[in-house]
Formats: sequence, C-alpha cells, structure tokens
Amino acid sequence: MTEVLTADENGVARAAHLLCDGALVAFGTETVYGLGGDATNAEAVAAIFQAKGRPRFNPLIAHYASVDEAVRHVQADDRALSVAQRFWPGPLTLVLPRRTGCPVALLASAGLESLAVRVPGHPVAQALLRRVGRPIAAPSANRSGAVSPTTARHVMDGLAGRIAAVLDSGPCAVGVESTVLDLTGEHPVLLRPGGVSIEDLAALLGPIGRGLPPASEATGLRSPGMLASHYAPVLPVRLNAVAAAEDEVLLAFGPPLPGTRCVFQLSAGQSVIEAASRLFEGMRWLDAEGRQTGARRIAVMPIPATGLGLAIADRLQRAAAPRGTA
Repeated sequence: MTEVLTADENGVARAAHLLCDGALVAFGTETVYGLGGDATNAEAVAAIFQAKGRPRFNPLIAHYASVDEAVRHVQADDRALSVAQRFWPGPLTLVLPRRTGCPVALLASAGLESLAVRVPGHPVAQALLRRVGRPIAAPSANRSGAVSPTTARHVMDGLAGRIAAVLDSGPCAVGVESTVLDLTGEHPVLLRPGGVSIEDLAALLGPIGRGLPPASEATGLRSPGMLASHYAPVLPVRLNAVAAAEDEVLLAFGPPLPGTRCVFQLSAGQSVIEAASRLFEGMRWLDAEGRQTGARRIAVMPIPATGLGLAIADRLQRAAAPRGTA
C-alpha cells in the first residue's frame, strides 16, 4: 500500500523517516511532483528506476535544501554561484562537475563525472529536505513516458502500490519541469527549457547555447542516450559470458564463472535492484583493476533483460558497443 501523507509536521516527519530508511516517497515541488529516494543510497536510487519502469539509466537530479549544501558536492565556479544566488530556490537545475568524495551514488548521475543539482523553492520540499538532511534524487513521479504529475492524485494514478508514500503538497504552481543548464564547459548550454527562461539566464550569463554540448568518448555526455558507446570503460566489454578467459576480469551476477582471477559481484542473490545499484561501481573497479593487472577485457555474465534488467542491459550494450558508434 502507498501511504498518502498530509503535508504537516507529522507527514513531513513520516516522509523523512521513510526516505532515510531507503524507501521511495513522492513529494511536490514548484514544478512537478518528484519521486524521491536517498541520493546517497545506491539501492534507493535503483528502486527509483524500477518504480518508474525507466528503460535507461538517465541522470537524475539531486535536490538540496540550500545553495551551501549543493555546492559541497559539486564544483561551482563564479558563473554557477551567480546563477544559484539569483534563481535558487527555484525551478532551475545546474549540471556541474562532481567533487571528489561526493557521496551521491554514481547511479544517480548515470556514471558521469557531472551531477545535476537543484534547490527547490516549494515550502514542503524545503521542509522535507531539511528534515532528511541529505540530498534526495527525484525525477518526475510518473511511469516512464507518461505525463508528469502536478497533484498527489496524478502520482497515485501511476505509482500506487509501487512506492511507499506520497506527501500531498497540493497542486504544483509551475507545472512544467525545471530548466536544466549545463555549466561544465567553457560556454553555458541549455539542456532543457523549463521554469526559468533562457532570456533570464542570458541576462546574467550572456549567450547560451541550446541542445547538447559536444560529446566525445573521453568526456561522455551530460545527457545519456545520444552515443551508443558513451562513458564506456577503457577495457572492451564482452556480454553474456558463460565462460571466462585467462585474460578477462568478470562482472558476475550470481555464482561467478570458474577460473576467473578478478571478480566484481553485482548480486550474489541475482537481484536486479542490487545489481543496478552496484553496476557503475563495478564497471569502474574492474576497468581500473583489470588494466593494472594486465587484463584485456571485461566479461559480463548474463542478466535477465526484464524489469530493471532492461536498463542494466541498455547500459551494458552501450559499454560494449564499438567506440565512436552514433
């Protein structure tokens, strides 16, 4: 059963308790309702993708209670600070480089070295974030591909029984998603129009590009799904391995293949949620460890391509694609 919580002190406290315990809670912002999970808990983040039926591991937005809290986890230059001070709290998301030691799960940023951050202005969202005391990852609270929800009823129509609770925060004032502005490069780029206009941003920053910034195998993308082989490891990847060669390291799902010298276990119990939560960590670890020990390839055991396994399969297929494939 999905609880519907009143946005009073008791309801906010209950929602915060559930989030800190790893459960999913939808809550209202000034844009749309977000499907919240503890951004520092990889399994909670994986559960977001599961609940939405999201076919790919697209980056999620990490929500913070204040500018000061957000910039502890990202590298904010003078441009980012000026924009944050002008438009936060509010319907604007900034994409910035992650700081070393950032506790937000790699899955929340789809394995990228950047992180999308936002300080929402809705008083209920603010109260919840302050009570939780850590960032909340929150895409729109709807099934993947469905219309974004602007009331608690909309959330229940799509996600009832799939999440722990909805914090009824009333109707959303803006009703469209936040503007997403990429400030990882030399020039600002608008990735998604939304509640803050490009004209208002340009008045502060000067000319702003539109669409996706230039991508390469080295830098990856701020928004996934454009290159078939983006953010792949250095070592080649071989999928659906039923045996492992001596020069391979292994990404295991269930009992490891015999004779493998270096193994990262995604899920000994073959849970796709656990596997999703460990996927990016495992790929990075095997890539580094394998290159250090002279391995030539990463072998990946079969993972069922159903439910959240479809998103895992999508990511692995991109990692295994010939480099430079569009």
